[in-house]
Amino acid sequence: MIDENSLTKGQVRKLNALRKSLGPAIADEAFAKWLASESTEPEGDGNAAIIADTLWNLVQDGSLSIRRGGYIVRRGRGRVIVEERTD
Repeated sequence: MIDENSLTKGQVRKLNALRKSLGPAIADEAFAKWLASESTEPEGDGNAAIIADTLWNLVQDGSLSIRRGGYIVRRGRGRVIVEERTD
């Protein structure tokens, strides 16, 4: 039996749609297999990891100091714009 209270809203909708189309017995089994195959860890942003790894080496060398509060990095026309965070 599937604990519907621990599911997200989207997962409950998917389960209900499967139950409607396949019937409760087959749908519960299919949903359990699908839920087991889903990754529980959200995938991180690959670009953010590359930026963090690159900057961390500079921080370790002492050639870069990131102030408290941080910065915002965004793209401009053919360049990278780094702004002080103000929120």
